[in-house]
Amino acid sequence: MSTKNNNYKIIEKLILPVIVVLVWYIISDVLGVFTSYMLPGPVEVVESFISLCQSGRIVDDLISTLFKVIWGLFLSAVVGITLGIILGWSKRLERICSLIISILRPIPPIAWIPFSILWFGIGLRPAIFIIFMGCVFQILVSTIDGVRRTKRELIESAQTFGATDRQMLTDVILPSAIPYIVTGLKTASSVAIMCTVSAEMIGSSSGIGYMILTSSNIFDTGATVVGMLELGCLGIIFDYIFTKIQDKIFW
Repeated sequence: MSTKNNNYKIIEKLILPVIVVLVWYIISDVLGVFTSYMLPGPVEVVESFISLCQSGRIVDDLISTLFKVIWGLFLSAVVGITLGIILGWSKRLERICSLIISILRPIPPIAWIPFSILWFGIGLRPAIFIIFMGCVFQILVSTIDGVRRTKRELIESAQTFGATDRQMLTDVILPSAIPYIVTGLKTASSVAIMCTVSAEMIGSSSGIGYMILTSSNIFDTGATVVGMLELGCLGIIFDYIFTKIQDKIFW
């Protein structure tokens, strides 16, 4: 019964994408409403995908982008979670830092691109910096929120049993904040992909974003759509991973 339910769920998820592809095929390939450089049809996109696979470029660009996303997400997680726990634990420090966080948090990551190029040049480091700036505040705020939402009863019980500040932090507050931290990481993973593409279009010579830019410049819109779909698939993978983690920790 469970297997049937899972099959039905998969079918339900595929219904709309299949309809969209059919409508897309009819509009572009059958009726020819749009020229290929304005909206390439599914057939042209598949042909571009095969060509990119044969040349090996699609794998190289995917690895390059994935490497940047993982590194940027990792660094922002280390800084965001560490600072989030510290600021969530100490109301005084949180008050001291709240103004600078409120100033920096709304700044779009792409606004840092000119400085990232000046500071780090062209290549890997400026892209990682842009991802870091886009993700760190997402994780930081979620972590602070998770620490602050620790149930008072748990804290009082731990104090009653004589728990030290270190034990309170590691055994009570941190486990309670983990669901919020994972939610912050899940949101940040999508932001990381968007930031990577923006950085690759301006300050990089490799990656999916760079491929999309160079393909669009020569009106190879089939390859452009392949890059866009590749990013979508990356987003699905990260979303799936963090959703599975959430399923494990939300009881």
